[in-house]
Amino acid sequence: MVQIEGIYINDRSENLDDYFLEVGVPFIPRKLLCSSKPTLEIKRENDEWTITVSTLLRTNITTFKLGAEYEEHMPGGVLRNITTLENGKLITLSLGPGDVKSKREYEFTDEGCVITYSSEKTSKVAKRYFKRI
Repeated sequence: MVQIEGIYINDRSENLDDYFLEVGVPFIPRKLLCSSKPTLEIKRENDEWTITVSTLLRTNITTFKLGAEYEEHMPGGVLRNITTLENGKLITLSLGPGDVKSKREYEFTDEGCVITYSSEKTSKVAKRYFKRI
């Protein structure tokens, strides 16, 4: 199984602006999100996971246990999440403002991580590619 824990730096993104537009992220936060090159750090201590996403403007730290509901504060509002580990992928299912369901799928390789974003609000899908450092 590929190592999940580690530090990753954003290399490139696909369809991010269009996706965030479709799901209703306001203009200024959307542009900031799309122009940033975040660092992603994933840690696990016993049964508790922590995902830290850092940019020059903001650091978002989310701690959770697999299969347990938790809240995540995002620029578009508060998400109620459940994250599971399936076939070596972290899968986060979210319920956001307006009860809109979305999904983030973290797929890991020896070289890095790809996060795929999808939502019931749009057929558009976005991806962020990270290199392991």
